Amino acid sequence: MSTTHAKAAKAFLSDKVNAEWHDKTLYMVRTKRDRLSHAIPEWEELRHAVRDIKLYSNSHLPELIEEFEKNATANGCHVHYAKDAEEYCSIIEGILRNHGVHKLVKSKSMLSEECNLNPYLIEKGYEVIESDLGERILQLLNVRPSHIVMPAIHLKRETVGKLFEEKLGSQEGNSDPTYLTHQARKALRQDFLNADAAMTGGNFAVASTGEVIVCTNEGNADMGMSCQKLNICAFGIDKIIPDLESLGIFTRLLARSATGQPITTYTSHFGRPHKGGEQHFIIVDNGRSKILGMPQHSKVMNCIRCGACMNTCPVYRRSGGYSYSYFIPGPIGINLGMLNDPQKHSGNVSACSLCLSCSFVCPAMVDLGEQIYIWRQKLDGFGKADPKKKVMCQGIKYLMDRPKLFHSALKMAPMVNSMPRFMLYNGLNDWGKERELPKFAKQSFEAWWKKSQKEKNAK
Repeated sequence: MSTTHAKAAKAFLSDKVNAEWHDKTLYMVRTKRDRLSHAIPEWEELRHAVRDIKLYSNSHLPELIEEFEKNATANGCHVHYAKDAEEYCSIIEGILRNHGVHKLVKSKSMLSEECNLNPYLIEKGYEVIESDLGERILQLLNVRPSHIVMPAIHLKRETVGKLFEEKLGSQEGNSDPTYLTHQARKALRQDFLNADAAMTGGNFAVASTGEVIVCTNEGNADMGMSCQKLNICAFGIDKIIPDLESLGIFTRLLARSATGQPITTYTSHFGRPHKGGEQHFIIVDNGRSKILGMPQHSKVMNCIRCGACMNTCPVYRRSGGYSYSYFIPGPIGINLGMLNDPQKHSGNVSACSLCLSCSFVCPAMVDLGEQIYIWRQKLDGFGKADPKKKVMCQGIKYLMDRPKLFHSALKMAPMVNSMPRFMLYNGLNDWGKERELPKFAKQSFEAWWKKSQKEKNAK
């Protein structure tokens, strides 16, 4: 009954020390989020405000996009529209080709990962440099991000140290984080200065001002966009918000939810070209309009890509980002993958305990866990329901429909405690892989309750 996710997770869990470290590290970020959110009395009111602004923005996209284009154009910027990944890549390549660009420096953009921009440009002969430290590390390793905010969170400093020895010529055996950061900064500085153009994604696009907001901790987006006169910002239609007042609400929640810090080090506004330069904005659909037309799943468009759902998810923390077939992992990735291609990504749907912690921490109040439950109900219609699980569910239904039989089985449940291990842990028990079954109590809660009530009434 192992799904594609479970099989991939097995490889991650083979290194138990690293798996435990990954779990603890991500949960530490979750606890930092909790401390900061609890320090703000109006936290829940802010979550409701973000949800309402996103619902308004997503239901008024034509007007807001038109307003954004009008104001951006008035600021001297060029606005382009891309209906899908192919058009997105083509527009960017066209801009680079028309300006004779050979080297492009980028800051982190999950949209570029979504549209496979880097391979597209590299195949056409461009040199593409990722400037976010985590993204640069992964680029040197030639692997994709395992987290949307902390893309290299799965790597230990020793691994990075060996990589920098090979690629950057750093000191042998030196894995000090400060030293490695300085080595990366030294190398990237030359890339910033020698690039022909700079590109970034966008956290928010403000319709009332025609500018794109990028939130970073490293300042790499600012370095790229400041050093180069040809600048490109690309973002999905779901990034549009009405005004700067709305932006203030989002920035109060974004960093606290993402990394457990009050605010990102840099909150940069890109709205005008350099003197003698060009600023291009690319607004991308790539299936987002389709999602908005799906009532059961449209709230996914509220997502602000903070990664809080990943940090809290017990499955993600214990299985790693590479166990998911979609390029975005965790609860949000499960939903986006199913919306993108349910046949290909249905194996991720089982990677959820339905604890709903993801829904609880989401700053935009996206019903992530609830939507995953809906996807599970749809698996049979896709022809992706596991036959063994269907048989087991039928057996459970048979039992639950017969109270007397159910209670008899409940009374006999403690017998499982003394059964031989091979009967409990075998190929039929995927749940028992890497986990121990709980001990059954000698008495069920129902039996205890009835007994206590009987004794109470007898007094």
